[in-house]
Amino acid sequence: MATNTVTNYTDEQTQDLKAVYLAEPTKATVEALAAKYGKTVRSVVAKLAKEQVYKAKDKEAGKRTMLKAEMVGEISTILNVPEEVLESLEKATGPALMAVLTGLRQAEA
Repeated sequence: MATNTVTNYTDEQTQDLKAVYLAEPTKATVEALAAKYGKTVRSVVAKLAKEQVYKAKDKEAGKRTMLKAEMVGEISTILNVPEEVLESLEKATGPALMAVLTGLRQAEA
């Protein structure tokens, strides 16, 4: 019993996708290729990934300069309040704590 497989991209299209993308691996290139072949961007990305040429965009992880506990410690020092009183502030988000700390530093200066 023979099974029919449906191919979304011909060999020529696959070679063109790879060549064009490798020449300029950008989101705009993927979008242009999708438009050229009447495919979705997701389909083109999947094909390029299957061909092991797609490079995912680097994610910029938010890196804290201080730990939350350190921020709370500095806040307690600026406010002249025991750190234990402000301990629950550690449950706040890092960016929120940094905003409070920055504001307190500026007010103190």
